[in-house]
Amino acid sequence: MTTRAALQPLADWPLAARRGLVGVFTDIDDTLTTEGAITPDALQALHELRAAGLVAIPITGRPIGWCTPFLDGDAAQAWPVETMVAENGAVAYVRRPSHPVTGKNTPQPVWNMRNSLSKIYQQDAGTRAANSAAMQQVAQRVLREVPGVGLSRDSVGRETDLAFDYAEHTSLSPDTVQQVLQVLQDCGMQTTVSSIHIHGCFGQFDKWTGAQWIVRTLWGRELASELDRWVFVGDSGNDQVMFQHFPHSVGVANIRRFADRLQHLPRYITPSERGQGFAEVALAISQARNTQRP
Repeated sequence: MTTRAALQPLADWPLAARRGLVGVFTDIDDTLTTEGAITPDALQALHELRAAGLVAIPITGRPIGWCTPFLDGDAAQAWPVETMVAENGAVAYVRRPSHPVTGKNTPQPVWNMRNSLSKIYQQDAGTRAANSAAMQQVAQRVLREVPGVGLSRDSVGRETDLAFDYAEHTSLSPDTVQQVLQVLQDCGMQTTVSSIHIHGCFGQFDKWTGAQWIVRTLWGRELASELDRWVFVGDSGNDQVMFQHFPHSVGVANIRRFADRLQHLPRYITPSERGQGFAEVALAISQARNTQRP
């Protein structure tokens, strides 16, 4: 478990720990992406991780509809990942790999999906329908009671949560963010704050529960029992629960902007921000795997 006494330089990450990894969980916004788009070095890093036999799993607060082009779009631009977990762990896309990852001790998936690209949920359809109706009422209450607040522009693709923009296309004060959180919590919603959005959902969803769920669903394994074989990379408030649980956790350098607001920090921090920082994590992993054991 990592706490406030964290943020060691990435170079301090032991080689032996890096060599033993089988997978990487990563946030997307401001971790894989820079100014809203994945940079060539970050995309290349994903390809290199896959070529090295590691599983890479983006896990994000973005809506599931927003994720579709990265898995089902133009082949040249598609991300080399077999699953993406969205809406802070509540829903995921899974595709049957055309080139399965291989490597020593690499987990192999239990492919029980009917289609090449399938959408899977933690909640059943009836629960989602009831929650959707309740969420619309909550959204109207927030918009009515907190002046200047608007739903995120990607809300049309959301199925299991609400998101309000505070730092992507607008800029809200910390006091306003707290007002929104209070309304959501008064309505019985679980809340979290990413680097750009305020989130609320009905259900105990966060990135940690989502990570455990996807590993259990695809590989029939318990993530909590093999955490020393995975690393998480992130940058903001809704990543705290991952920083808390993963012994190998890395923040890209822009996390310093949020550090004083976070209870749980990553153990390590990259020299660079955003996508370049993620590429540095991938390089650290590949260098360790290519370094001869003593």
